[in-house]
Amino acid sequence: MAYIDKITRCNVRDLTKYTPLLVEGIHVGWLTNSRAEVILGHPKVFIKTPLGVAMAPSLSTVDARTKALIKITPQLEDSGLFHKSTGEMYAIRNLWGGPTLLRMDRMLVPAFGARAYGVHVNGIVMKAGATHLWIGMRSSDRIVEPDKLDNIVAGGQPASLSIMDNIIKEAYEEAGLEESLARSAKSASSISYCFETPNGLRNDTLFCYDLHVPSGVVPCNMDGEISRFELMPLHDVLAMVRDTDRFKFNVNLVIIDFAMRVGQLAPDNTPDYEQIALGLRNHPQPIV
Repeated sequence: MAYIDKITRCNVRDLTKYTPLLVEGIHVGWLTNSRAEVILGHPKVFIKTPLGVAMAPSLSTVDARTKALIKITPQLEDSGLFHKSTGEMYAIRNLWGGPTLLRMDRMLVPAFGARAYGVHVNGIVMKAGATHLWIGMRSSDRIVEPDKLDNIVAGGQPASLSIMDNIIKEAYEEAGLEESLARSAKSASSISYCFETPNGLRNDTLFCYDLHVPSGVVPCNMDGEISRFELMPLHDVLAMVRDTDRFKFNVNLVIIDFAMRVGQLAPDNTPDYEQIALGLRNHPQPIV
């Protein structure tokens, strides 16, 4: 296997099988034909247009659109094509700095093919002059990628929190880190990918942060999502990313991005360097 294989895996999609979803004339998602049929069964909320499926123009505000979607969510779930909601809401928009057009339960986002945002934190320790990373193992009861390896801190981005507030929350819940340490995490890069799953399109952008963890601090999970942590040399982490499937799908990309930024992966030692660099920021372009 090769690093590029992990990039490719996260970008397998055929958008010819999907119908665009529009809000206020802006393309924000992709629906399978079967899911489009289900939501078009609610004509007060969704209508058919020449460009695809759109939210009804009568729903003219973010709150109106959000409430209308919440109202029909039980019927969507009953169809078997939409996951049961959790109550955690994501802001739906095409760009982080763009306007929020709708708020949607996080479990519905893939079914609508909308962009989801998240944060991943690299937990860095310098030991004997070498870079090490804190790596967590996901608990066996996780819905997504149980028993796979993960970053020290990671999570989806709720509509109600800033990025830093989310990092502070997730750092405590997932690794027991104090707020003062979590606040020292530095924004480093972003990665994007989009691939097909049975639940819809994973159309994600992750904001990557670097956190230098003092040598005396050992992460300890507080919410049951991580079963254990291990401090590993970056060289060993990269070998597992390249040669195995032990890491959660998107964590592979976060670690590859980190290794490129610190010079562990470079054009002279990575033949696919240019392809990897381009692939780390791959997402479907909205229709115009």
